[in-house]
Parts: sequence; C-alpha cells; structure tokens
Amino acid sequence: MLHGYGPAILGGMQLSLQLAVCSLAVACVLGLAGAVAKLSHSRIARGVVGTYTTLIRGVPELLLMLMIFYGGQMVLNSAGQKLGWDYIEVPAFAAGVLTIGFVFGAYLTETFRGAILAVPRGQMEAAQSVGMSGWQVLTRVTLPQMVRHAIPGFSNNWLVMIKATALVSIIGLDDMVSRAGLASAATREPLTFYVLIALIYLALTGISILALRWLEKRYSVGVRKAELS
Repeated sequence: MLHGYGPAILGGMQLSLQLAVCSLAVACVLGLAGAVAKLSHSRIARGVVGTYTTLIRGVPELLLMLMIFYGGQMVLNSAGQKLGWDYIEVPAFAAGVLTIGFVFGAYLTETFRGAILAVPRGQMEAAQSVGMSGWQVLTRVTLPQMVRHAIPGFSNNWLVMIKATALVSIIGLDDMVSRAGLASAATREPLTFYVLIALIYLALTGISILALRWLEKRYSVGVRKAELS
C-alpha cells in the first residue's frame, strides 16, 4: 500500500517531532522573557516586546520562515564577507526551529503574562517582605504557581505548533510532509500519502491532548482539595 515508503515517512515524523520540541524550548524562553519584560517598569522593554508581539500577529508564519531562511543567510554572509569568513549556509532545521520558536514565543508571551497576573499579588509581596530578591520571588513563588494558569493557553499553542512544523518543508527540510511529496510523486498516489500524514498529525495532537489534560489535572490537585475543604 505504501510501496516501501513507510520507514521513510516514520523517519520524517521523528524529525518533525524533534523540530516541534526544539521550537517549543525556544518559544518558552522567549515567552517567559517577553512576559517578564511586559510586566516590568521599563518602558523600553515593554515597547520592544510590544513591537515583537504585534509583528508576529501581523505577518504570516510562512513568510517569516522564508524571510529568516533567505534573509538570515544574506545577513550572515554579508557580515562574513567583511570578516573574511567562508560562505555560511543556514541549515533548514535551524531555520525552522528559530522561526517557529520566534513566532510562538510571541504567543506564549501573552499566555505567560496572563498566568503571572493570575498569581495573587499578596503572595509576591509576602515573599518580598521576608527578604527575597526579585529573582527569588520570580523563580520560587511566581513561576511555580503560574504553571497551572498557563497550561490551557500553552496547550493550544503546542497543538498549533505541531501542525506548523509542516511549513518547514517549503525551505527544504526533509520532514514527513516533504517525504510524502516525494513518495506521492514517485507512486502517483498523492491521496494515500497525504491522508497518512493527516492521520499522523491527528494522532500526535490526540496524544498531546491526553498528556496535557493529565498535566492540568496534576497541577490542579492541591487547588481542588483546598476548594473542597
């Protein structure tokens, strides 16, 4: 039925998962940094993050990916020529990770910002009153409690991010969408392979939903017990 292309598709699926996980790591770092900056007293920090989130909302992900992949190479090689470096080629995987992470970092900025605001202000003030520094309050009081509030928005972004990995095939990454295209061209059975890819993405999102629901329940255990008591 798959004419021997099954292992290649599975290999592409592994690459897509690696891309999604690496992109998530980049997005979480940018999202946390952006949320803290938006809640800071610095007008410059708030302005920079506000521009960043506005830019992401207004420019399509595919266009951003092409701009980073091709534009990034032009900038790097222009700087490299001045420094006497050889030609630098941005790997498609790195471009995909940076682009997807950059895009969803903006969305997670708003998610994490809302989650931080949901933490009772009094707890942070109490931590400061016992001598904790701003960094200690953030890492020991705010971040652990914000997780529960961030999970719903985080879940939505993760599910969209998984599907967004399909875009990287346009810049030459050998993911499962790209391999499905090669297989469909060789066998002249595009429907078979693209339906298979759709089912794989559906399975990945389904598993993710179950895992994230369990995580949400896990972080809500103490809260529910307190409400019941």
